Amino acid sequence: MRIAIGSDHGGLPLKETALSTVRKLGHETLDLGTFTDESVDYPDFAEKVGQAIVEQRADRGIVICGSGVGACIAANKIKGIYAAICHDTYSARQGVEHDNMNVLCLGGRVIGTELASELIRAFLSASFLNTGNYLRRAEKVKSLENRF
Repeated sequence: MRIAIGSDHGGLPLKETALSTVRKLGHETLDLGTFTDESVDYPDFAEKVGQAIVEQRADRGIVICGSGVGACIAANKIKGIYAAICHDTYSARQGVEHDNMNVLCLGGRVIGTELASELIRAFLSASFLNTGNYLRRAEKVKSLENRF
């Protein structure tokens, strides 16, 4: 898979961990910045990651800001992006399997590098269970995008 990764200045140190972890797992990375610790705005990087997925330049994405919350809110504003902030491997895995999550949001000032690597492994090793209740619910979520 090709994984788009972006962060603001608050997520920059953890972005390096994310890039390294994704590469060690054998996936290709698309590093969308930021590249310095100069203050920048997280919505810009959530948009870059989301756009890469929507344009099929990436299969999934990881967005990192200080808390993970702002990046998650911004990413979910993009049609076709299903982002969640995760602090445990169960949610990172099940978010993909049950909810078709395609963007993992992390808080660079909230979690450490070891946990981040575990979350990324869980996120990337999971596949959407494209049947039954899971498919029906995912379709209902998609339909919300078109109603409002």
